[in-house]
Amino acid sequence: QVQLGESGGGLVQAGDSLRLSCAASRRPFFSRPLMGWFRQSPGKEREFVAAISWNSDRKYVADSVKDRFTISRDNAKNTVYLQMNSLKPEDTAVYYCASENSGNYASADSYEYWGQGTQVSVSS
Repeated sequence: QVQLGESGGGLVQAGDSLRLSCAASRRPFFSRPLMGWFRQSPGKEREFVAAISWNSDRKYVADSVKDRFTISRDNAKNTVYLQMNSLKPEDTAVYYCASENSGNYASADSYEYWGQGTQVSVSS
């Protein structure tokens, strides 16, 4: 069952920008210690991208994208965002939103609820 829904992906050219959105179907799924973004491309392991705490006082961004991606959230809308700038072909992947239950923010095993994913494709 899908409790989180991602949107905003698409096919773009290198250097373009996209903003991904993740909406929680119910408030309890959103009101976890952290909301996170992960991505996975064919033949590669699931990779941590970014995470954010409830009141946005803690933000984490992977080194591979820290200069280009920004995470934010709007609690009134039960939504978390991932702003992606200066996209590169290596950013091509399915991006997943997840709600953390406990543990390390960068570990997928720490997240209980997941969305269906949204495809981001970047051409050179």
